[in-house]
Amino acid sequence: MKDYKQKTIIALKKANTLTGKIIEMLEADKYCIDVIQQNLAVIGLLKSANLELLQGHLNCCVKSAVKEKNDTKLDEMMEELLEVMRVAQNK
Repeated sequence: MKDYKQKTIIALKKANTLTGKIIEMLEADKYCIDVIQQNLAVIGLLKSANLELLQGHLNCCVKSAVKEKNDTKLDEMMEELLEVMRVAQNK
């Protein structure tokens, strides 16, 4: 398995575990700031996973399109990347 995929999986599994703990904290009426801090940790893990996925895409798919000199595919990928960046900017 590629390194970026393994790092992504680890971050997502950690986020999944923390999300369950956050739900338990809310159900147990834990202190709001403690819950918020855990929630921020999940957000950080998700951002990290997203960056790993983006890096993997650039290093694999985009590089492949460049090597193949496939301008049509590369143009599509550039549009996809721009759209992802637009969505990320609005979050």
